[in-house]
Amino acid sequence: MRRSEVLADESITCLQKALTHLREIWELIGIPEEQRLQRTEVVKKHIKDLLDRMIAEEESLRERLLKSISVCQKELSTLCSELQVKPFQEEKETTVLQLEKDLRTQVELMRKQKKERKQELKLLQEQEQELRDILCMPPCDVDSTSVPTLEELNLFRQRVATLRETKELRHEEFVNIKKQIILCMEELEHTPDTSFERDVVCEDESAFCLSLENIATLQKLLKQLEMKKSQNEAECEGLRTQIRELWDRLQIPEEEREPVEAIMTGSKAKIRNALKLEVDRLEELKMQNIKQVIETIRVELAQFWDRCFYSQDQRQAFAPYYSEDYTENLLHLHDAEIIRLRNYYDVHKELFQGVQKWEESWKLFLEFERKASDPSRFTNRGGNLLKEEKERAKLQKTLPKLEEELKARIEQWEQEHSTAFVVNGQKFMEYVTEQWELHRLEKERAKQERQLKNKRQTEAEMLYGSAPRTPSKRPGQTPNKSGKVRKMNTTAMSSATPNSSIRPVFGGSVYRSPMSRLPPSGSKSVVTSLCSGKKTPRAAQLRANKENLDLNGSILSGGYPGSTPLQHNCSIKSVASTYSEFSRELSKASRSDATSRILNSTNIQS
Repeated sequence: MRRSEVLADESITCLQKALTHLREIWELIGIPEEQRLQRTEVVKKHIKDLLDRMIAEEESLRERLLKSISVCQKELSTLCSELQVKPFQEEKETTVLQLEKDLRTQVELMRKQKKERKQELKLLQEQEQELRDILCMPPCDVDSTSVPTLEELNLFRQRVATLRETKELRHEEFVNIKKQIILCMEELEHTPDTSFERDVVCEDESAFCLSLENIATLQKLLKQLEMKKSQNEAECEGLRTQIRELWDRLQIPEEEREPVEAIMTGSKAKIRNALKLEVDRLEELKMQNIKQVIETIRVELAQFWDRCFYSQDQRQAFAPYYSEDYTENLLHLHDAEIIRLRNYYDVHKELFQGVQKWEESWKLFLEFERKASDPSRFTNRGGNLLKEEKERAKLQKTLPKLEEELKARIEQWEQEHSTAFVVNGQKFMEYVTEQWELHRLEKERAKQERQLKNKRQTEAEMLYGSAPRTPSKRPGQTPNKSGKVRKMNTTAMSSATPNSSIRPVFGGSVYRSPMSRLPPSGSKSVVTSLCSGKKTPRAAQLRANKENLDLNGSILSGGYPGSTPLQHNCSIKSVASTYSEFSRELSKASRSDATSRILNSTNIQS
């Protein structure tokens, strides 16, 4: 049983006890029955009125609760619709009081959310409008009466963040451009003369409208100032270049150049005017020393002709170069020509540098070719020969690659300019081909000369025998002692047969006679060849043999009588610089010996 029911039973019991107590009082007092009935009616009426009032109050409470529930339900539905959230789900089997409390709590929560959203929307609108005013953008139409959704608020926040970022970027760009504009104006000594320039330079940065149009106008103003500054710098640099050229041409000493160094930097109007005055002064001085200036220009012209690989015809085409009439007109012609050559060299600088590199490589290649045909290179010490061979092999690889690269670049240049690229008066590739052909012909000529020389030497050896050659001594090798030489010569002289001849004792080495003698019945003169290495006619050979036989007016021991049998021997080098040379000399000696035997046999038979 509920406590309320127990309390109700206790109230009834209490009421009964009260009535019973009243009746007892009435009995003791002696109140008649009629009065007792009246008094009991009054008690009943009083209790009934009290209970009726209490019931009416509770009924009123019930009505208020039901009404509140209805109102909260309606408002909650409206709020859910405005906030675009799911409708509130009422709990089942709940009392009126609890339902009203739940609905009222939910309504208060929804109202709070609505208020917060509208406040945030208002704040975002104010921020957006402020940013749009700074960026000079039109306002955005937003219904401030409606409650924004969460998605709309997020989009609004992103839009404001984007505007704020745009504002920061534009402000940063504005500040940077403003600094550059101020620097340019200071360099140009320019004062703001328009309202826009004054707004940029003089007004507060926060007051400047950061619109796209203003930023574009700002960039345009900066470009104009920079262009004017560049023009002034180019003009000043041109004046400085002109001053340096005039200094060099007029050979101005360093002492006179130092005072002008202060204006050799900068491009302000003051410096520009000072440079113009210096140029005018030097021009006047140039006209006073016109011959010296023209000669200086001619030296520079010759340098550019060499850089541009001008042929002799191209150089002679500029007739004023050879004129001796030093006039102002001649100076102007030289100035115009040197300017044209400079521009021509600058336009084709890469090609000319490539050609120059090829020329240097070609000269180095020819030098290696010359060294390769020099037998003395094998006596080099310290690894020079190996180093040269590596460089030569590397050059043989890089030179064709450089030619192909230049060929491609020149072909491209000729297509772009519709003209031929000439070096020394002819197309570069024709020039390269000609150089290779000349090199080939030179090698062929050298080869033919060697062959002709060898042929003549062979023929001479077939007729007169081979000549002994003193072996070359290596660096650091000590010569033989004189005592040993004398001993060797004495032994050779004592052991010489009647069929041998001796070189003079001051010759150093002893050789067998390479010539044979005629039989006793022969009437021809005896011929003996010297070991001097020279090829002489037969009569000269006879005189040389006579000198070898008659030393100090007497015939040396070992001289041949007329009855000595026919004999012919040949000598070879005792030391060769290489094994291949040794083999060649040995084969030549063998061939010469065989040929001599055949000739002697023929002479005997005849």
